[in-house]
Amino acid sequence: MTTAQPGRIMAGEMAEQPEALRRVLAHGAPEIRRVAEAIAARAPRFALLTARGTSDNAALYAKYLLEIQLGLPCGLTSMSTTTAYEARQDLTDVLVITVSQSGGSPDLVASTRAAREAGAVTLAVTNNPDSPLAAVSEYHIDVQAGPEKALPATKTYTASLLALYLFVEGMRGGRGEAAAVLPELAEQVLARQDEVKALAQRYRFAERMVLTSRGFGYPTAKEAALKLMETSYIPALSYSGADLLHGPLAMVDNVSPVIAIVTDGRGGEALQPVLDRLRDRGADLVVIGPKAQVDAAAAGFVLPTAGVAEEVQPILEILPLQLLAYEVTIARGQDPDAPRSLAKVTETR
Repeated sequence: MTTAQPGRIMAGEMAEQPEALRRVLAHGAPEIRRVAEAIAARAPRFALLTARGTSDNAALYAKYLLEIQLGLPCGLTSMSTTTAYEARQDLTDVLVITVSQSGGSPDLVASTRAAREAGAVTLAVTNNPDSPLAAVSEYHIDVQAGPEKALPATKTYTASLLALYLFVEGMRGGRGEAAAVLPELAEQVLARQDEVKALAQRYRFAERMVLTSRGFGYPTAKEAALKLMETSYIPALSYSGADLLHGPLAMVDNVSPVIAIVTDGRGGEALQPVLDRLRDRGADLVVIGPKAQVDAAAAGFVLPTAGVAEEVQPILEILPLQLLAYEVTIARGQDPDAPRSLAKVTETR
């Protein structure tokens, strides 16, 4: 797939994100709350999350929400245990959440069907209510992002995060008021594309990049790395800040580009020792986060996080990083709409 103007489709879909967030809040929230209340009434004993690619990063965000906001033990599944090894588990009273933009990958459908047969409470979170995944799941949440044609997922990611946040809020009896500010703030962030374009010049000739964060920001680091790799083809390694200190820090030197996502809250506080170590090593450090953190780095992008709950900040954090992946790719003479060797629906088994 090629376009007359490289990146036209991806740019358009990134710009649609504030409206997609408004749609989830205005039209999706009541149904999400109904599903959340129904599942909460069944008192699942723990949760498992199933996903791949961008949706896997959304699922990781849900893991933080479920464990922190609900105190519900949560894990990420290995689908091959079911699809390749044909193992069967006792999933009685276990909540299995499968996140998929398309809802069409055979392994996701097969593992969700097997989970339901094993006694699990199954929930599909997709952008396609008519998908095979929605059909085999007991419950379904439509993220209502609208058709997404660019190969790099953007608006389905942020819409999925918001839907998952509202779902967890609904399970604990909340109404997700912290999300109300997101559409307007998302518009403000996306309007600053020129800042990101200037930042992208640092990475035009990068041979590799490292992204790091902690807490709610860690899924953002993983998703940003994925976006950079699939659009610009730059090897981008993502680490929890704690994991970065356990060995990979050795590869960071004064010419190594490092992007740190500093969430305004406990996750950002936990990342501080990592930032100190990176500065000591003379890393080319760029910070995405609050103004004070950006001012202390070589460069960065200030996020409007004042008064924004930490658990919803990832919906804003990823926006400048989507723009960065786009701008770096354009600067390298490539088309972010059509990464080589990729298909919109990846059919793993």
